Amino acid sequence: MNTLTLFSFLCVDLFVYTALFMYIFRRKKRIGIQLGMNISQAAGGFSALLAGLMLVIAFPFHFTLVTITAAALGILLGALFGLLFDYQAFLAGVINGFITGLMAPMLGSVIDMPGQLIWFIHAVFFACLLLVMISIQRS
Repeated sequence: MNTLTLFSFLCVDLFVYTALFMYIFRRKKRIGIQLGMNISQAAGGFSALLAGLMLVIAFPFHFTLVTITAAALGILLGALFGLLFDYQAFLAGVINGFITGLMAPMLGSVIDMPGQLIWFIHAVFFACLLLVMISIQRS
């Protein structure tokens, strides 16, 4: 995959996270603590995983900077989504985003077919988004 495709994926992912944050912000009174913790963990984990994979493929010789960036993005989004609910969800999102941000560049550096893995993880990501929205509607 070329660098332009990877950065367009990152921009689309950030747009999806912004839209999801606004959707959850309007409905946060209906969401329980367990669902809130799962949402913050999913947001922190998937953001760090996708960013870490795509950045290490785009910049394979900048492993340290990619790891720091992926972990910081996972911590930031996990914290933002967790603060919508309470401090337990905040802490769960931060920890999950951090750990996934550390592991994603390691995974990205050893894969042999990066395009297929990125498409697969995006499919799982959008399936989880669909499940989150269905769960919010049912709560």
